[in-house]
Amino acid sequence: MTGDPFALQTYSLLDDEDCEARIRAAKEALGERLVILGHHYQREEVYRHADYTGDSLKLSRLAAASHARYIVFCGVHFMAEVADILSRPDQIVVLPDLAAGCSMADMASLAKVERAWSELSAVLDPDAHITPVTYINSAADLKAFCGRHGGIVCTSTNARDVLEWSFRRREKVLFFPDQHLGRNTGHRMGIDPEQMVVWDFDRPLGGLTEARIRAARIILWKGFCSVHQMFRPAHIDAFKERFPDAKVISHPECSFEVCEKSDFVGSTEFIIKTVAESAPGTRWLVGTELNLVERLNTQFRDEGKSAHFMSPTVCMCSTMFRIDPQHLAWTLENLARDRVVNRIQVPPATADQARVALERMLKVSP
Repeated sequence: MTGDPFALQTYSLLDDEDCEARIRAAKEALGERLVILGHHYQREEVYRHADYTGDSLKLSRLAAASHARYIVFCGVHFMAEVADILSRPDQIVVLPDLAAGCSMADMASLAKVERAWSELSAVLDPDAHITPVTYINSAADLKAFCGRHGGIVCTSTNARDVLEWSFRRREKVLFFPDQHLGRNTGHRMGIDPEQMVVWDFDRPLGGLTEARIRAARIILWKGFCSVHQMFRPAHIDAFKERFPDAKVISHPECSFEVCEKSDFVGSTEFIIKTVAESAPGTRWLVGTELNLVERLNTQFRDEGKSAHFMSPTVCMCSTMFRIDPQHLAWTLENLARDRVVNRIQVPPATADQARVALERMLKVSP
Protein backbone atom coordinates (compact mmCIF):
# COMPACT_ATOMS: atom_id res chain seq x y z
CA MET A 1 0.00 0.00 0.00
CA THR A 2 1.38 3.38 -0.97
CA GLY A 3 1.56 6.30 1.42
CA ASP A 4 0.14 8.67 -1.20
CA PRO A 5 -3.50 9.44 -0.21
CA PHE A 6 -4.30 10.21 -3.86
CA ALA A 7 -2.96 6.94 -5.25
CA LEU A 8 -5.44 4.68 -7.04
CA GLN A 9 -4.94 1.87 -4.52
CA THR A 10 -6.44 4.09 -1.82
CA TYR A 11 -9.62 4.67 -3.82
CA SER A 12 -10.13 0.99 -4.56
CA LEU A 13 -11.03 0.55 -0.87
CA LEU A 14 -13.84 3.13 -0.99
CA ASP A 15 -17.47 2.13 -1.33
CA ASP A 16 -19.70 3.75 -3.95
CA GLU A 17 -21.38 6.04 -1.40
CA ASP A 18 -18.06 7.52 -0.29
CA CYS A 19 -17.06 7.98 -3.92
CA GLU A 20 -20.35 9.71 -4.69
CA ALA A 21 -19.69 12.42 -2.10
CA ARG A 22 -16.06 12.87 -3.13
CA ILE A 23 -16.93 13.09 -6.82
CA ARG A 24 -19.47 15.82 -6.15
CA ALA A 25 -17.03 17.78 -3.98
CA ALA A 26 -14.25 17.53 -6.56
CA LYS A 27 -16.60 18.61 -9.35
CA GLU A 28 -17.60 21.66 -7.34
CA ALA A 29 -13.96 22.52 -6.64
CA LEU A 30 -13.01 22.22 -10.31
CA GLY A 31 -16.00 24.22 -11.52
CA GLU A 32 -15.83 25.35 -15.15
CA ARG A 33 -12.32 23.93 -15.51
CA LEU A 34 -13.91 20.48 -15.82
CA VAL A 35 -16.33 18.77 -18.15
CA ILE A 36 -17.33 15.12 -17.66
CA LEU A 37 -18.55 13.15 -20.67
CA GLY A 38 -20.76 10.10 -20.17
CA HIS A 39 -21.39 7.65 -23.00
CA HIS A 40 -24.84 6.05 -23.23
CA TYR A 41 -23.44 2.64 -22.29
CA GLN A 42 -21.85 3.86 -19.07
CA ARG A 43 -23.00 2.46 -15.71
CA GLU A 44 -25.54 4.60 -13.83
CA GLU A 45 -23.27 5.29 -10.82
CA VAL A 46 -20.92 7.15 -13.19
CA TYR A 47 -23.39 8.35 -15.83
CA ARG A 48 -25.23 10.54 -13.30
CA HIS A 49 -22.15 12.72 -12.86
CA ALA A 50 -21.77 13.54 -16.57
CA ASP A 51 -22.17 17.13 -17.74
CA TYR A 52 -22.91 15.85 -21.25
CA THR A 53 -24.28 12.47 -22.30
CA GLY A 54 -24.54 10.95 -25.74
CA ASP A 55 -22.57 9.01 -28.33
CA SER A 56 -18.82 9.39 -28.74
CA LEU A 57 -18.61 11.96 -31.55
CA LYS A 58 -21.33 14.20 -30.10
CA LEU A 59 -19.56 14.22 -26.74
CA SER A 60 -16.17 15.06 -28.22
CA ARG A 61 -17.59 17.99 -30.15
CA LEU A 62 -19.44 19.34 -27.11
CA ALA A 63 -16.31 19.11 -24.99
CA ALA A 64 -14.18 20.87 -27.61
CA ALA A 65 -16.69 23.72 -27.68
CA SER A 66 -16.69 24.09 -23.90
CA HIS A 67 -14.50 26.36 -21.77
CA ALA A 68 -13.19 23.40 -19.78
CA ARG A 69 -9.48 22.74 -19.39
CA TYR A 70 -10.00 19.14 -18.28
CA ILE A 71 -12.13 16.72 -20.35
CA VAL A 72 -12.85 13.52 -18.42
CA PHE A 73 -14.27 10.92 -20.79
CA CYS A 74 -16.30 8.19 -19.14
CA GLY A 75 -16.18 5.87 -22.12
CA VAL A 76 -13.44 3.85 -23.79
CA HIS A 77 -10.01 4.55 -25.23
CA PHE A 78 -10.90 5.37 -28.85
CA MET A 79 -13.52 7.88 -27.64
CA ALA A 80 -10.94 9.72 -25.56
CA GLU A 81 -8.61 9.75 -28.58
CA VAL A 82 -11.30 11.42 -30.72
CA ALA A 83 -11.84 13.99 -27.96
CA ASP A 84 -8.10 14.73 -27.91
CA ILE A 85 -7.97 15.07 -31.72
CA LEU A 86 -10.93 17.47 -31.84
CA SER A 87 -10.15 19.47 -28.69
CA ARG A 88 -8.15 22.68 -28.42
CA PRO A 89 -4.41 22.61 -27.60
CA ASP A 90 -5.11 24.03 -24.14
CA GLN A 91 -7.49 21.19 -23.23
CA ILE A 92 -6.41 17.97 -21.53
CA VAL A 93 -8.29 14.70 -22.08
CA VAL A 94 -8.36 12.06 -19.36
CA LEU A 95 -9.66 8.48 -19.37
CA PRO A 96 -10.33 7.37 -15.77
CA ASP A 97 -9.21 3.78 -16.47
CA LEU A 98 -6.70 3.12 -19.25
CA ALA A 99 -7.91 -0.49 -19.42
CA ALA A 100 -11.27 0.70 -20.80
CA GLY A 101 -10.81 -0.34 -24.41
CA CYS A 102 -13.02 -1.78 -27.15
CA SER A 103 -12.69 -5.39 -28.31
CA MET A 104 -14.13 -4.53 -31.73
CA ALA A 105 -11.67 -1.68 -32.25
CA ASP A 106 -8.84 -4.04 -31.29
CA MET A 107 -9.81 -6.42 -34.12
CA ALA A 108 -8.42 -3.97 -36.69
CA SER A 109 -4.86 -2.92 -35.88
CA LEU A 110 -2.83 -0.62 -38.10
CA ALA A 111 -0.43 -3.48 -38.92
CA LYS A 112 -3.29 -5.73 -40.08
CA VAL A 113 -4.94 -3.00 -42.16
CA GLU A 114 -1.64 -2.00 -43.79
CA ARG A 115 -0.99 -5.66 -44.59
CA ALA A 116 -4.45 -5.97 -46.16
CA TRP A 117 -3.81 -2.80 -48.21
CA SER A 118 -0.53 -4.28 -49.40
CA GLU A 119 -2.12 -7.63 -50.30
CA LEU A 120 -4.90 -5.86 -52.20
CA SER A 121 -2.24 -4.15 -54.32
CA ALA A 122 -1.47 -7.55 -55.85
CA VAL A 123 -4.97 -7.49 -57.35
CA LEU A 124 -5.51 -3.79 -58.10
CA ASP A 125 -4.18 -0.38 -57.08
CA PRO A 126 -6.08 0.24 -53.82
CA ASP A 127 -5.34 3.97 -53.79
CA ALA A 128 -7.02 4.24 -57.20
CA HIS A 129 -9.91 1.86 -56.65
CA ILE A 130 -10.69 1.59 -52.91
CA THR A 131 -11.81 4.17 -50.36
CA PRO A 132 -10.89 3.09 -46.81
CA VAL A 133 -13.71 3.77 -44.35
CA THR A 134 -13.21 3.29 -40.63
CA TYR A 135 -16.01 3.22 -38.10
CA ILE A 136 -15.38 5.78 -35.37
CA ASN A 137 -15.00 2.77 -33.05
CA SER A 138 -11.34 2.43 -34.05
CA ALA A 139 -7.91 3.56 -32.97
CA ALA A 140 -6.55 6.98 -33.95
CA ASP A 141 -3.85 5.46 -36.16
CA LEU A 142 -6.53 3.81 -38.32
CA LYS A 143 -8.32 7.13 -38.71
CA ALA A 144 -4.94 8.54 -39.74
CA PHE A 145 -4.54 5.69 -42.26
CA CYS A 146 -7.84 6.75 -43.82
CA GLY A 147 -6.76 10.37 -43.78
CA ARG A 148 -3.63 9.73 -45.82
CA HIS A 149 -5.29 7.28 -48.24
CA GLY A 150 -8.20 9.50 -49.27
CA GLY A 151 -10.53 7.80 -46.80
CA ILE A 152 -13.00 8.84 -44.17
CA VAL A 153 -14.54 8.04 -40.78
CA CYS A 154 -18.19 7.10 -40.21
CA THR A 155 -20.59 6.70 -37.31
CA SER A 156 -23.63 4.43 -37.04
CA THR A 157 -25.75 7.52 -37.77
CA ASN A 158 -24.03 8.72 -40.94
CA ALA A 159 -22.68 5.45 -42.41
CA ARG A 160 -24.93 5.66 -45.46
CA ASP A 161 -23.93 9.26 -46.25
CA VAL A 162 -20.28 8.30 -45.87
CA LEU A 163 -20.58 5.25 -48.14
CA GLU A 164 -22.35 7.30 -50.79
CA TRP A 165 -19.50 9.86 -50.63
CA SER A 166 -16.96 7.04 -50.87
CA PHE A 167 -18.56 5.47 -53.94
CA ARG A 168 -18.57 8.82 -55.72
CA ARG A 169 -14.78 8.81 -55.39
CA ARG A 170 -13.89 5.18 -56.08
CA GLU A 171 -15.82 2.05 -57.01
CA LYS A 172 -14.94 0.01 -53.89
CA VAL A 173 -14.84 0.47 -50.12
CA LEU A 174 -12.72 -1.26 -47.48
CA PHE A 175 -14.88 -1.01 -44.36
CA PHE A 176 -13.45 -1.70 -40.90
CA PRO A 177 -13.56 -2.77 -38.13
CA ASP A 178 -17.27 -3.77 -37.89
CA GLN A 179 -18.55 -5.97 -40.69
CA HIS A 180 -22.17 -5.75 -39.54
CA LEU A 181 -22.54 -1.97 -39.74
CA GLY A 182 -21.02 -2.14 -43.22
CA ARG A 183 -23.24 -4.98 -44.37
CA ASN A 184 -26.46 -3.57 -42.93
CA THR A 185 -25.76 -0.15 -44.43
CA GLY A 186 -24.83 -1.60 -47.80
CA HIS A 187 -28.02 -3.68 -47.86
CA ARG A 188 -30.15 -0.59 -47.23
CA MET A 189 -28.39 1.07 -50.14
CA GLY A 190 -29.45 -1.80 -52.41
CA ILE A 191 -26.02 -3.39 -52.78
CA ASP A 192 -26.16 -7.07 -53.73
CA PRO A 193 -24.98 -9.40 -50.91
CA GLU A 194 -22.64 -11.06 -53.42
CA GLN A 195 -20.90 -7.72 -53.82
CA MET A 196 -20.12 -7.53 -50.10
CA VAL A 197 -17.29 -9.86 -49.13
CA VAL A 198 -15.63 -10.48 -45.77
CA TRP A 199 -11.88 -9.94 -45.40
CA ASP A 200 -10.50 -12.48 -42.91
CA PHE A 201 -7.37 -10.76 -41.63
CA ASP A 202 -5.92 -14.09 -40.43
CA ARG A 203 -5.84 -15.59 -43.95
CA PRO A 204 -3.77 -14.71 -47.04
CA LEU A 205 -5.61 -12.28 -49.31
CA GLY A 206 -8.35 -12.18 -46.67
CA GLY A 207 -9.45 -15.69 -47.65
CA LEU A 208 -10.77 -14.31 -50.95
CA THR A 209 -10.03 -15.02 -54.60
CA GLU A 210 -8.88 -12.29 -56.93
CA ALA A 211 -12.15 -12.65 -58.82
CA ARG A 212 -14.22 -12.01 -55.69
CA ILE A 213 -12.16 -8.95 -54.81
CA ARG A 214 -12.57 -7.53 -58.32
CA ALA A 215 -16.35 -8.14 -58.22
CA ALA A 216 -16.83 -6.70 -54.72
CA ARG A 217 -18.15 -3.24 -53.96
CA ILE A 218 -17.67 -3.43 -50.17
CA ILE A 219 -14.84 -5.40 -48.56
CA LEU A 220 -15.96 -5.97 -44.97
CA TRP A 221 -13.40 -6.44 -42.21
CA LYS A 222 -14.05 -9.55 -40.10
CA GLY A 223 -14.76 -7.59 -36.93
CA PHE A 224 -17.73 -7.33 -34.61
CA CYS A 225 -19.05 -6.03 -31.28
CA SER A 226 -19.24 -8.86 -28.75
CA VAL A 227 -22.28 -7.33 -27.03
CA HIS A 228 -24.34 -6.91 -30.19
CA GLN A 229 -23.44 -10.42 -31.35
CA MET A 230 -25.29 -11.80 -28.31
CA PHE A 231 -28.61 -11.12 -30.01
CA ARG A 232 -30.26 -13.77 -32.18
CA PRO A 233 -33.35 -13.91 -34.43
CA ALA A 234 -34.71 -16.58 -32.08
CA HIS A 235 -34.74 -14.01 -29.26
CA ILE A 236 -37.03 -11.82 -31.33
CA ASP A 237 -39.28 -14.73 -32.28
CA ALA A 238 -39.67 -15.83 -28.66
CA PHE A 239 -40.45 -12.31 -27.48
CA LYS A 240 -43.00 -11.71 -30.24
CA GLU A 241 -44.78 -14.93 -29.29
CA ARG A 242 -45.31 -13.50 -25.80
CA PHE A 243 -45.96 -9.92 -26.92
CA PRO A 244 -47.22 -9.86 -30.55
CA ASP A 245 -47.74 -6.09 -30.51
CA ALA A 246 -44.24 -5.28 -29.28
CA LYS A 247 -41.84 -3.27 -31.41
CA VAL A 248 -38.26 -4.36 -32.07
CA ILE A 249 -35.42 -1.88 -32.43
CA SER A 250 -31.77 -2.79 -32.96
CA HIS A 251 -28.38 -1.19 -33.37
CA PRO A 252 -26.77 -1.72 -36.81
CA GLU A 253 -23.84 -3.48 -35.12
CA CYS A 254 -26.25 -6.43 -34.74
CA SER A 255 -26.20 -9.24 -37.28
CA PHE A 256 -27.96 -8.88 -40.60
CA GLU A 257 -30.55 -11.50 -39.56
CA VAL A 258 -31.44 -9.59 -36.37
CA CYS A 259 -31.70 -6.27 -38.19
CA GLU A 260 -33.95 -7.83 -40.86
CA LYS A 261 -36.37 -8.98 -38.15
CA SER A 262 -36.37 -5.58 -36.43
CA ASP A 263 -38.98 -2.88 -36.97
CA PHE A 264 -36.35 -0.16 -36.61
CA VAL A 265 -32.55 -0.11 -36.96
CA GLY A 266 -30.37 2.81 -35.91
CA SER A 267 -27.73 4.34 -33.67
CA THR A 268 -28.00 4.76 -29.92
CA GLU A 269 -29.31 8.29 -30.41
CA PHE A 270 -31.87 6.97 -32.91
CA ILE A 271 -32.98 4.25 -30.48
CA ILE A 272 -33.48 6.76 -27.67
CA LYS A 273 -35.37 9.19 -29.91
CA THR A 274 -37.62 6.47 -31.36
CA VAL A 275 -38.58 5.09 -27.98
CA ALA A 276 -39.10 8.59 -26.59
CA GLU A 277 -41.44 9.55 -29.43
CA SER A 278 -43.44 6.31 -29.39
CA ALA A 279 -47.01 6.14 -28.11
CA PRO A 280 -47.66 5.64 -24.40
CA GLY A 281 -47.87 1.98 -23.49
CA THR A 282 -45.53 0.79 -26.26
CA ARG A 283 -43.46 -2.27 -25.44
CA TRP A 284 -39.96 -2.42 -26.94
CA LEU A 285 -37.45 -5.21 -27.45
CA VAL A 286 -34.09 -3.45 -27.75
CA GLY A 287 -30.94 -4.88 -29.31
CA THR A 288 -28.17 -2.82 -27.75
CA GLU A 289 -26.12 -2.48 -24.54
CA LEU A 290 -27.80 -3.33 -21.22
CA ASN A 291 -27.19 -0.06 -19.35
CA LEU A 292 -28.89 1.94 -22.10
CA VAL A 293 -31.86 -0.44 -22.23
CA GLU A 294 -32.36 -0.30 -18.46
CA ARG A 295 -32.10 3.49 -18.54
CA LEU A 296 -34.80 3.65 -21.23
CA ASN A 297 -37.04 1.35 -19.22
CA THR A 298 -36.73 3.58 -16.16
CA GLN A 299 -36.99 6.87 -18.04
CA PHE A 300 -40.27 6.09 -19.79
CA ARG A 301 -41.96 3.90 -17.19
CA ASP A 302 -44.35 6.70 -16.20
CA GLU A 303 -45.64 6.73 -19.80
CA GLY A 304 -46.44 3.03 -19.57
CA LYS A 305 -43.59 2.15 -21.94
CA SER A 306 -41.26 -0.75 -21.32
CA ALA A 307 -37.86 -1.55 -22.81
CA HIS A 308 -36.57 -5.12 -22.70
CA PHE A 309 -33.00 -6.30 -23.30
CA MET A 310 -33.04 -8.59 -26.33
CA SER A 311 -30.85 -11.40 -25.02
CA PRO A 312 -31.95 -13.67 -22.14
CA THR A 313 -28.28 -13.65 -21.09
CA VAL A 314 -27.21 -10.51 -19.25
CA CYS A 315 -24.34 -8.88 -21.13
CA MET A 316 -22.94 -5.37 -20.90
CA CYS A 317 -19.96 -3.64 -22.42
CA SER A 318 -17.35 -5.03 -20.03
CA THR A 319 -14.63 -2.57 -21.01
CA MET A 320 -16.97 0.42 -20.60
CA PHE A 321 -17.88 -1.03 -17.20
CA ARG A 322 -14.27 -0.55 -16.06
CA ILE A 323 -15.01 3.13 -15.51
CA ASP A 324 -16.34 2.95 -11.96
CA PRO A 325 -16.97 5.51 -9.18
CA GLN A 326 -13.60 4.68 -7.63
CA HIS A 327 -11.65 5.54 -10.79
CA LEU A 328 -13.73 8.68 -11.34
CA ALA A 329 -13.20 9.91 -7.78
CA TRP A 330 -9.45 9.26 -8.08
CA THR A 331 -9.28 11.13 -11.38
CA LEU A 332 -11.22 14.18 -10.20
CA GLU A 333 -9.52 14.60 -6.82
CA ASN A 334 -6.12 14.49 -8.52
CA LEU A 335 -7.24 17.05 -11.13
CA ALA A 336 -8.50 19.29 -8.32
CA ARG A 337 -4.87 19.36 -7.17
CA ASP A 338 -3.61 19.95 -10.71
CA ARG A 339 -2.27 16.40 -10.89
CA VAL A 340 -3.17 14.96 -14.29
CA VAL A 341 -3.60 11.18 -14.37
CA ASN A 342 -4.29 8.91 -17.35
CA ARG A 343 -3.94 11.65 -19.94
CA ILE A 344 -4.77 10.62 -23.51
CA GLN A 345 -2.52 12.27 -26.09
CA VAL A 346 -2.55 11.28 -29.74
CA PRO A 347 0.85 11.94 -31.39
CA PRO A 348 0.65 15.17 -33.44
CA ALA A 349 1.36 13.56 -36.82
CA THR A 350 -1.27 10.88 -36.22
CA ALA A 351 -3.76 13.45 -34.93
CA ASP A 352 -3.27 15.66 -38.01
CA GLN A 353 -3.96 12.81 -40.44
CA ALA A 354 -6.87 11.48 -38.37
CA ARG A 355 -8.37 14.96 -38.26
CA VAL A 356 -8.39 15.03 -42.08
CA ALA A 357 -10.57 11.88 -42.15
CA LEU A 358 -12.83 13.21 -39.40
CA GLU A 359 -13.25 16.58 -41.12
CA ARG A 360 -14.22 14.82 -44.35
CA MET A 361 -16.94 13.03 -42.38
CA LEU A 362 -18.19 16.25 -40.80
CA LYS A 363 -18.48 17.87 -44.23
CA VAL A 364 -20.45 14.89 -45.54
CA SER A 365 -22.73 14.72 -42.50
CA PRO A 366 -22.28 17.82 -40.30
